[in-house]
Amino acid sequence: MDYLRILTGKEQPLPIYKGVIVALENPLAFPDLLEPIYREAMSLDDDTLDRFRFSLMRLQLWADVHRNEDLEKAMHIKYVSQVLEKVIFGTLVMEQGEPSVD
Repeated sequence: MDYLRILTGKEQPLPIYKGVIVALENPLAFPDLLEPIYREAMSLDDDTLDRFRFSLMRLQLWADVHRNEDLEKAMHIKYVSQVLEKVIFGTLVMEQGEPSVD
């Protein structure tokens, strides 16, 4: 799977993508990679941090669109991208809302 293409979209790759790709390729490594990715993100300027957030959103969208092809892989991709977004940014832009009770 071409994670770099999903992360970059139409932009240039960011160095932080290397750690994210390792986490996506190896679910067991993610817990050990969370802090280094977080620390690298905290050193980014605001514009680069904004680009990184959009890359995490692209991963979530890709996982949603392709979930029927490989549910386990899609769930892992979405989990990694959402945990990173929550830890780094505090919230999810595309957070599922509670169903309304009418």
